Amino acid sequence: MSIDAEGEEHGTDVMRIARPGDLTDLAGLGLTLAEGKRLLAGVQREVVAAQARLHAVRRPACRGCGAACRVKDYRQHAVATPFGQVAVRLPRFRCAACATTEAGVGWLSHARSTPELDRLRAQLSALMTYRTAAAVLAQLLPVDAGADPETLRRHTFRVAERLPVPTPAKPASPAEAIVVTLDSTFVRSCEAGERHLEVRVGNVETASGRRQVFGAVAKTDTDPAALIRRSLGAVGCAEGTAPTAFTDGCPGLRRILLRAGVDGLPILDWFHLGMRLQHLTQVAGGLSCDGPERAAAKAVIVEEVERLRWRLWHGKAKDAGISIERIRAVMRHFRGELGGRRAAAPSRKLWTALRALNNYLVGQSDRLVDYGARHRTGLRVGTALTEGTANFLVNRRMAKSQQMRWSRHGADRLLQVRCAVYNGTLGTGFGQRFCAANDLLPRVAAAA
Repeated sequence: MSIDAEGEEHGTDVMRIARPGDLTDLAGLGLTLAEGKRLLAGVQREVVAAQARLHAVRRPACRGCGAACRVKDYRQHAVATPFGQVAVRLPRFRCAACATTEAGVGWLSHARSTPELDRLRAQLSALMTYRTAAAVLAQLLPVDAGADPETLRRHTFRVAERLPVPTPAKPASPAEAIVVTLDSTFVRSCEAGERHLEVRVGNVETASGRRQVFGAVAKTDTDPAALIRRSLGAVGCAEGTAPTAFTDGCPGLRRILLRAGVDGLPILDWFHLGMRLQHLTQVAGGLSCDGPERAAAKAVIVEEVERLRWRLWHGKAKDAGISIERIRAVMRHFRGELGGRRAAAPSRKLWTALRALNNYLVGQSDRLVDYGARHRTGLRVGTALTEGTANFLVNRRMAKSQQMRWSRHGADRLLQVRCAVYNGTLGTGFGQRFCAANDLLPRVAAAA
């Protein structure tokens, strides 16, 4: 059903549907997917044709003299939409007074797809491989143009370059406490002379649950400090709010936080520290105890490792050094211990792990806090959330199940679209991981 310029309604037969009159076969229930796709494509063509007829009646004003323009000629434009490619018959207008030509439309003449289709391509490409996204589009929608994987890749990069700077709605009250977690991960590189690309990812969250994720590939034009500032504004960072930052101790991450305006000394996250302690516990448990001296030394080491964990959990850096020295004092009993054919001796592994932990703590002792007290009050003690963010934001799409090699530009552009999908700034609906700060719609189930 369409309405012409005079206001009269016109109906058009789009498709004849014939379905069985009984329900003996469940496969004959309702429309099939193929019939639904043909129906959508037919309706789309008729709606576009009706819009084009109404548009041709318009007489835009000339930009030069202001007089009404006349129709000069008509041109056919092929435009891809989510419901099939349509041929739009667009008029060109010409001013009789000053001979100025007017297009009569606000979109570019070389545009060959609608913004909705571009956004849908980008969302699908952010959540799955380009080839799989193209297959999903072709399977579910009557998209008959622009479904090639290379086309999806180009459109995704184009959307990433045109991502607007979001202007989040200011919350009713500023956030009292904000936690910024920042970490690094890696994806495989296809660039000459390098094997991996470093990716910086992080979270900005409040106690009320407002959360934003961000990410950027190192050595690109995307500034992670600007992303952090934007995320802080999205969750309600006020003038007097002092964000609490967590990193793994990398000086480069500390410099990024300083450029973002997070001046406080970052807390050494417990996740990385706990992983080192867990390795030390496992190695200490594997020490040999053949002989009374080694058995007694092993008991001392196991006890001191547990005491070392307790002291670090409560932020006692000096006492942790005492435990390390006590372990070193009894290590002499394992001198000359033999290892396996393909593995070093357990005592050598313990010595290496202990030295690595000590070197890690030497430059980070001032960043230790009482993690136990923070944990008992419900405060965050590490970047485990960021590790999970790196998993679903980067690794799941770009490293783990898809063993791809990435260019620096391609990885960064895809990551920006992926962050926009999860934050809800690319468009509400499909693919949204959690309720974004500037999204007023209800929570939607994630697609990946």
